[in-house]
Amino acid sequence: MDCENMKTSDFDYHLPPELIAQTPVEPRDRSRLLVLDRGKGTIEHHHFFDIIEYLHEGDVMVFNDSRVIPARLRGKKAGSGGRVEILLLRRTDDNVWESLVRPARRLPVGTKVEIENTAILAEIIGTADNGIRVVRFSDENLLLAAGEVPLPPYIHRPLADRERYQTVYARVAGSVAAPTAGLHFTPELLVGVERLGVRCLFTTLHVGLDTFRPVKEADPRRHVIYREYGIVPESTALELSRARREGRRIICVGTTTVRLMEKASVANKSGEIRPFRDWVDLFILPGHRFRLVDAMLTNFHLPRSTLLMLVTAFGGGELIKQAYREAIERKYRFYSFGDAMLVI
Repeated sequence: MDCENMKTSDFDYHLPPELIAQTPVEPRDRSRLLVLDRGKGTIEHHHFFDIIEYLHEGDVMVFNDSRVIPARLRGKKAGSGGRVEILLLRRTDDNVWESLVRPARRLPVGTKVEIENTAILAEIIGTADNGIRVVRFSDENLLLAAGEVPLPPYIHRPLADRERYQTVYARVAGSVAAPTAGLHFTPELLVGVERLGVRCLFTTLHVGLDTFRPVKEADPRRHVIYREYGIVPESTALELSRARREGRRIICVGTTTVRLMEKASVANKSGEIRPFRDWVDLFILPGHRFRLVDAMLTNFHLPRSTLLMLVTAFGGGELIKQAYREAIERKYRFYSFGDAMLVI
């Protein structure tokens, strides 16, 4: 891909609507797995549980253990009673959250909203970029108990089990969307991975707005990515640094983990990982020099999304386009509840 003349339209493709997965596969690891080998230029097709065949003793797999919070709140405008929906994005202060609100045009600064089935009163106190509102709540202690786990807007069927939109290892609450590459793992598969001699390490990156927001700028380099909070614990950083020195593969599960690893290594200049606890605003586009990531597991992403741009940067423009074409031809399932791709 010509990085100098890169356009957002370069990351567009047509997806038949029937390939947007509306429900998850059961069991989790029975989803399909496309394996893209960058060195050989080959594509293979498997089930997800076959990922074991591509792992080796000494490999390190890095997971994002962030847990989706019940961030969708429903309410009504104080006075008029008009229905309102609030999607929490990021806590910025006591009782204050950056949020998306609907209907945005009817909710200017100063609007007060009564949150459904609670005594909580929300007030819109400011605006930010990309249509974001700053919302102050009267009682944060009850706030998340009043919310619903938000499914992406392209999923139109209710989820029978809310835990199915969480990874089996999710533990640190804070995301507004699941790190979906990890949804394919079962506890049994994780045990099998570790029995191979693969080290499973955990980091945290709370997934935010760019997971489901398309890039609107014609030149993607003008897009400002939404900051997400990330944590690399000391034990994880030590093992990753050791793996890098010893030449062992580092395999990131999901684009969120890739961004966190790359940000942490850039922040420390040395290319090694040290403990990290900070905001992550790294936007990875073709031309990025990956410092730590040797292989990546990911789902199939929306057109014109920052996630697809990252995957293209890692896999190469032509190979990723070929993989997506083949996935569509073979009727893979796309997006959050869809199938997976391993790029090695």
